[in-house]
Amino acid sequence: MAKSTTTEARKKDTREKIELGGLIIKAGLRYEKRSLLLGLLIDANRRVRGDEAEKARLSAIGAEAFGNDGE
Repeated sequence: MAKSTTTEARKKDTREKIELGGLIIKAGLRYEKRSLLLGLLIDANRRVRGDEAEKARLSAIGAEAFGNDGE
């Protein structure tokens, strides 16, 4: 039973990582260096921490991008 649970957890983790990679591609950052991507994410994390207005602004941008999937 423990092995089955571990396998399911690994599958879920893998799926999540694939989805996160898809976000990088959707953002148009596929060919950027990993160090730049990590820097962008760290900077964004620092900017949104405790700043609800910035979180809302960036969430709106993301929601609009998801809404344009069919275009």
